[in-house]
Amino acid sequence: MKKSIKEFALNLGVDDLGVAAAADYQSPRSPKLDTIFPGVKSIVVMAYKEPSSCESSNMQIAMSGRLDVMAFSRSCSYRMSRFLEREYGGTAMATPASYPMEMSMETMGSIGDVSLRHAAIAAGLGVFGRHNLVIHPKLGTRVIFTAILTDLEIASDSPCTEELCIHCDVCVEQCPAGALDEENRTDVGKCLRSSQPYGIGNSIRFWSKFADGTPEEKKKMVKGVDFWRMYQAGFIGFQYFCWNCMKSCPMGQKQEKASTQK
Repeated sequence: MKKSIKEFALNLGVDDLGVAAAADYQSPRSPKLDTIFPGVKSIVVMAYKEPSSCESSNMQIAMSGRLDVMAFSRSCSYRMSRFLEREYGGTAMATPASYPMEMSMETMGSIGDVSLRHAAIAAGLGVFGRHNLVIHPKLGTRVIFTAILTDLEIASDSPCTEELCIHCDVCVEQCPAGALDEENRTDVGKCLRSSQPYGIGNSIRFWSKFADGTPEEKKKMVKGVDFWRMYQAGFIGFQYFCWNCMKSCPMGQKQEKASTQK
């Protein structure tokens, strides 16, 4: 079963696929899987290469690449879910690469219903690096994941045991927010203020100030760049303005060049 599942994924254009038993998935902050899908037995995790546009200093181009891979991953998740149900008679539920997610003061919009990093680790698709991103053996850090929860019992993949992080601390030095200063922890608040400067925090500050402003101040605010960027970020979803941890990691760059030279 697993061989045909992986072949199907690769034929879709997915870069890699791993499987984990639901019992082997451990996430310290996300909900338990059985609260999402009672009876879940396996997690099918698919890996997708992040486009090289993440290297661009033009944040519109960089974000466009992320939107492309997210759109592609959604299509693949749907088709994989249908494949599992059609071919093997199971029930399959796709989880997103990013949003939607639980938005509240408790989660601060930073906790996925399924932690795709921990799912990828459980499925043998990589190991954590100093930046707390998953380093894939072939794709490096330039990778995103989606996962399918299913009640099918599928043979698990072995954990990745390679030491892929070279502990160079480039990611720490390149983080403009200082969000990686403490090892084994990402300060999410610092990260989001820098990487998503026009997200919900900025929106709250903007509209609070707008509500108290004079008519002239309000006119000036809606003509300012903050309003226009916030407006665009609102309909894009989560718009990133920083990719440093992903693009600066030597493992990401090394694997990118190796793939190009083949």
